[in-house]
Amino acid sequence: MTSLTITIGDDRFDARFDDAQAPETCARFRALLPWRQKIIHVRWSGEACWIPLGDLDFGVGFESATSHPRPGQFLLYPGGISETEILLAYGPACFASKAGQLAGNPFLTITSDLDRLAEIGREILWRGARDIAFGV
Repeated sequence: MTSLTITIGDDRFDARFDDAQAPETCARFRALLPWRQKIIHVRWSGEACWIPLGDLDFGVGFESATSHPRPGQFLLYPGGISETEILLAYGPACFASKAGQLAGNPFLTITSDLDRLAEIGREILWRGARDIAFGV
């Protein structure tokens, strides 16, 4: 599987796995599908939303980790100085936590409706958490 559908609230997006950048992270995430969570707005990272995952262990290390995701790009921070989390950029972002700058594995990228994604990011900022579903 190289692509999947992501649903945020009532909005659906096409996405592709970034196997060339993070093959282990992509394989581990595929094993979780279908997967549902809540997504909330970030506190420190700019125009992005995140899925806090506490001490969930994905069993992967760092792969092509970056602090500067492109809009539509998902990063997995596998834990360490901060909790495990997934970040989704919808605009300019620098991945960070209360412990400082973080870097995450780029494993998934939304390929459709990025303008709508930016609107949803701002809606989450002002109205709160949304449901997010991967491969459902």
